[in-house]
Amino acid sequence: MVVRKKKKSRSMRGIRTHGYGSIGQHRKSGSRGGKGAAGMHKHKWSWVVKYFPNWYGKHGFTYPIKIREEYRTINVGELSELVKYLESRGEIQKEGEHYVLDLATLGYNKLLGRGEIDLKLKVVVYKATREAVEKISKAGGEITILKKQSEK
Repeated sequence: MVVRKKKKSRSMRGIRTHGYGSIGQHRKSGSRGGKGAAGMHKHKWSWVVKYFPNWYGKHGFTYPIKIREEYRTINVGELSELVKYLESRGEIQKEGEHYVLDLATLGYNKLLGRGEIDLKLKVVVYKATREAVEKISKAGGEITILKKQSEK
């Protein structure tokens, strides 16, 4: 058998079969060990271990879309800014000393307890944290929760 001085791939560019013929070696999927992911648990296992160790198995959990509830939240500290903005546009009502702020109509469905508030507010919201309720009542306001939170 004669040894080639140069690789066949250097001289056979542009030729369809690169000198191997249309039937035998270097054709079809047998030369690459099968089509697609064939042999990943057999003869390509060392490649899987080296390059894709997480190829097999389940990873993580995805909730069904119906179960997941999306929250649009706002913090207590942002309420005074929101009240000033709505008052400048004339879109907020006042009952005595209290501003009536309906977060449900503004698109928020949960009130969180971060920040401080000094205004007297009547807040209507679907859900609120315990800290948020305490801070609103401490400032002399009231909070109405439309949907009861589930006790754990």
